[in-house]
Amino acid sequence: MTGLLADRVVVVSGVGPGLGKAICRRMADAGATVVLAARTESRLAEIAVELGENTLVVPTDITDDATVDNLRERVIDRFGRVDVLVNNAFALPSMKPLARTDFDQITASLNLTVLGTLRVIKAFTEPLADTAGAIVNINSMVIRHSEPRYGSYKLAKSALLAMSQTLATELGERGIRINSVAPGYIWDDQLKWYFGQVADKYGITTEQVYQQTAARSDLKRLPEPDEIADAVVFLASPMARAITGHTLDVNCGEYHD
Repeated sequence: MTGLLADRVVVVSGVGPGLGKAICRRMADAGATVVLAARTESRLAEIAVELGENTLVVPTDITDDATVDNLRERVIDRFGRVDVLVNNAFALPSMKPLARTDFDQITASLNLTVLGTLRVIKAFTEPLADTAGAIVNINSMVIRHSEPRYGSYKLAKSALLAMSQTLATELGERGIRINSVAPGYIWDDQLKWYFGQVADKYGITTEQVYQQTAARSDLKRLPEPDEIADAVVFLASPMARAITGHTLDVNCGEYHD
């Protein structure tokens, strides 16, 4: 990946401690200057220290017009350009059947996942058109199944996918590519904690929970954050210059499109 994004300015919105951090790190490894945007400034500052000098921290709430406009202005004032936008906003799903899911929770999820992402894309459309840039939206394998209790989450992520495909068509004539990455389970600290809770509940080990879960995939393992991030780097890079409107599943073969 070294040098694949050299001299590129990459904006990552929704930077969290797991996948978001991995995306920023792999973008930096590929030579990019990375702009970190999320609501928690202290977390962004910690990641920026790890990444080094080629970073900019901009606390941002993507549900708010003013802070998104500030993000764009800060980036353009500092660097004069934007080449890649990665949207990684995440809201915890309700994990209840749709019939028992509060409408306010569904509305909040749509507001963040779909409308928040659209707000950021609209803000950066002109700078991305100037550089024939790329957008990568982080989706989820929930779009590939209909398991119980994931209805609210699937509703939001399905809307995100439909929006991504439509924007790929609408913005393609301006040279902007828009693709999605759909991870399944990601073997990070949050999942390790969750598997530990499941193990305690059923009187088994965390390793057994992992093996039972991974057994459903072709590769018999779960992808790690850096492996998801590498797919994001690929779609953001010139190597994917003829790819748009596509969804890349990164799940070790748990689901097939």
